[in-house]
Amino acid sequence: MSQDRYVAYVSTYTHGDKHGIKIYDVDMEKGRFHEKGKVEITNSSYVTISHNGKYLYSITDFGIESYNIVEDGSLEMINFAPINGMRGCYVSTDYTDSYLFVAGYHDGKLTVLRLRDTGAIGEITDEIFHKGMGSVAERNFRPHITCARMTHDNKYLLVADQGMDHVNVYRFDPTMGKVMLVDIIRSELESAPRHIKISENGKYIYIVHEWKCFIDVYSYENKKNVPVFEKIQTIRNIGNEKINASSALTFSEDYSYLLSTNAGDNSAVLYSVDKETGFLTRLFCLPVSGEYPKDAGLFPNNKFMVSLNHESNDMTFFHVDPVNKTLIMNGPSIKVDVPNCIIFHKLR
Repeated sequence: MSQDRYVAYVSTYTHGDKHGIKIYDVDMEKGRFHEKGKVEITNSSYVTISHNGKYLYSITDFGIESYNIVEDGSLEMINFAPINGMRGCYVSTDYTDSYLFVAGYHDGKLTVLRLRDTGAIGEITDEIFHKGMGSVAERNFRPHITCARMTHDNKYLLVADQGMDHVNVYRFDPTMGKVMLVDIIRSELESAPRHIKISENGKYIYIVHEWKCFIDVYSYENKKNVPVFEKIQTIRNIGNEKINASSALTFSEDYSYLLSTNAGDNSAVLYSVDKETGFLTRLFCLPVSGEYPKDAGLFPNNKFMVSLNHESNDMTFFHVDPVNKTLIMNGPSIKVDVPNCIIFHKLR
């Protein structure tokens, strides 16, 4: 029986390097990457793959680029579409791959775009500027959207606003591609909700908070066409939030583990996930041997981990043992300038 083959896509800023997406073959047995190719694109802040696995979408300056994922994992550009705003920081699709959602940190703007059956990006169907004044301190005084994700039933769009300390809940109209605000999930003052993940069964919502370094867990139900969220757990990534900032939040491929990272002490935090109750149990918080781990990912076999270190311009690799709660360095780092985001993709 042949082992599944994977590639990894790493998005980067392009400070002196015009290739904003790097493509790597994944060595699943040794837990290492081998460079396969690179794509010319400016400032790829974030990438996502369509739910049907056929297309990759990337943030770029002033818009979005779409790519066809070739059989060997290479990328062929389909088109570019403007978002009528400043460069976004996050992109995702709905669960029918009919729409694309772009979160704007710099201008506090949510943009919805239609997707074609070919994977091409179409017209803008809705634009929402978040408004309001948060805590008037440092950057946390005006809207900064950092994440936009659909609930698994494709009914509500969850939009994290780091500057306003809450997650807006929008009802989604899949015919018109419009959103309407129906609820707000409020976080602690100056906690800065950053990223949102949703459990495999769609019943639990996980929100990591950058400034106060904790994860809130909510149960979710759609009762009589009304979204109902109930906080069931708060768990801290790290003890001293004053000198740290949490960033990454990503599930293992089998949804058994949730991985987060902290800048400051430069650590990775691994949680086991109780799929029935949604509760998290912290397994370890250990150093990543790099500066500002902006993103990190478990290899699909859960035996290895890679950390994308934004400030030290490299990726570091580790053996992971969830049972014994250990993280052990696995070979030398690989240089990559200002990495932002990583996605593993199983080849067909």
